Amino acid sequence: MGKQDGQKTGETAAVTPRAKDYAQWYLDVIKQGLLAEHSPVRGCMVIRPHGYAIWEKMQRELDDRFKATGHENAYFPLFIPLSFLTKEEKHASGFAKECAVITHHRLKSVNGEVVPDPESKLDEPLIVRPTSETIIWAQYKNWIQSYRDLPLLINQWANVVRWEMRTRLFLRTAEFLWQEGHTAHATEKEALEEVWRMLGVYADFAETVMAVPVVKGRKTEGERFAGAIETLSIEGMMQDGKALQMGTSHYLGQNFSKGADVKFQNKDGQLEYVYATSWGVSTRLIGALIMTHSDDAGLILPPKLAPVQVVIIPIYKSDDERGRTTEEARKVAAELKAKGVAVKVDEREGIMPGAKYYEWEGKGVPLRVEIGPKDLEKGSLCIARRFVSEIAGEAPEAQRKRRKTFLPRAEAIDSVLPTLDAMQKELFERAKKLRAARTRVIDTLEDYEKFFKDEGGGFAWVHWAGTSSDEDEMAKRFETGIRNIPFEDQIPPEARGEGRCLLTGKPSKQRVLMSKSY
Repeated sequence: MGKQDGQKTGETAAVTPRAKDYAQWYLDVIKQGLLAEHSPVRGCMVIRPHGYAIWEKMQRELDDRFKATGHENAYFPLFIPLSFLTKEEKHASGFAKECAVITHHRLKSVNGEVVPDPESKLDEPLIVRPTSETIIWAQYKNWIQSYRDLPLLINQWANVVRWEMRTRLFLRTAEFLWQEGHTAHATEKEALEEVWRMLGVYADFAETVMAVPVVKGRKTEGERFAGAIETLSIEGMMQDGKALQMGTSHYLGQNFSKGADVKFQNKDGQLEYVYATSWGVSTRLIGALIMTHSDDAGLILPPKLAPVQVVIIPIYKSDDERGRTTEEARKVAAELKAKGVAVKVDEREGIMPGAKYYEWEGKGVPLRVEIGPKDLEKGSLCIARRFVSEIAGEAPEAQRKRRKTFLPRAEAIDSVLPTLDAMQKELFERAKKLRAARTRVIDTLEDYEKFFKDEGGGFAWVHWAGTSSDEDEMAKRFETGIRNIPFEDQIPPEARGEGRCLLTGKPSKQRVLMSKSY
């Protein structure tokens, strides 16, 4: 795809084909879609308005689901005293290598060099939050005294810092945006119900809003959240066959309530420690959208998450035509807005229509409406879809022609919502087909090696009864790991039942999901 007339230098550029260089393709889609860019701070990113608008739509969708399940939003400090982090040993050791530490609170100039002021050294170092369990549970101690104060269902929208050595936009950055739920319960049963409930919320969001099919299951002991007794996850497959962990929900037991000494008086008048959960998703979900749906023309967005669902482009050659087509574009936009469609009229002058098409396609806008003088004469509209479902053996040119439809004006406007709904479903079905095509039930190491080293890999259903060191061996040999231990209903019928561990040959009760991952 070459640069078109009117394209702004540095704003949109050709996308490297996925088949040629997947990693560069991913970065090119982000650049062309004006989603994000690297910041002057190593490992951090600037989320541009279009990228942030997608995150805002995710926030709204998720926040509605959180509030529907009884949760409230609050906000807690960015800084955590070092002593708080060390109260839960596994938690502290799990995040130790990723923590950013603050030791001074001001600078001074010494011989022309700006350095930390020795007199401003903190009595206790502060950690820039990598996650908020410890600071939140310090507050819960003040909020919880009786069983009447429970359950306490709190969510926080925030930023966190984890000092990653190797970063990639959206997928892994030193600072990222997320939400983190932190709940307190009177019984283990209630806490476990919360853990499962919130994983279900994430899975529903991933599949019905993001159009990304996921596998729900438990993490192995070595992959659990630091300080958790149990971690559940949803795992999606990207177009290169690798897995992406898209959300986690943790049962923390009484580990954090004991560390913060949070007790409550139960109905029998006895004191006991509170049971806890935490759960979260992050801006990594934007990376999931890109890698699940986009193509060599750029970003493709499911309509439910598109900040602009329909862009209308007036086409003209004279001032008279510009006036008439722009007026009609505004009228069509008003009618679509009345139907609840997010619509924008691109009235920018000095940019050729082809360049506008290219730009909005790169931004993933689901539908484009073109209005020219001939359309006005015929009383029709041209509607172009960002994508259509593939037909086996179809030539690219034939597919491009199928993307455009000419309809009478009223019929065209009435077709927009049904078309957006159809595209949402088609994206999900397309992602499911890709996952199915790159998923295998594997029983021997020979077949496993062939799948991942010769056939490109994907998801492998394998029997497993190994240890953490055995998992490490698989990672070294094949660069794969156990994504999760799926719930029974997540395992396809042909992969169910008992068997023998792929590596050790020991008896195995069920299969696990193995893959390369991000």
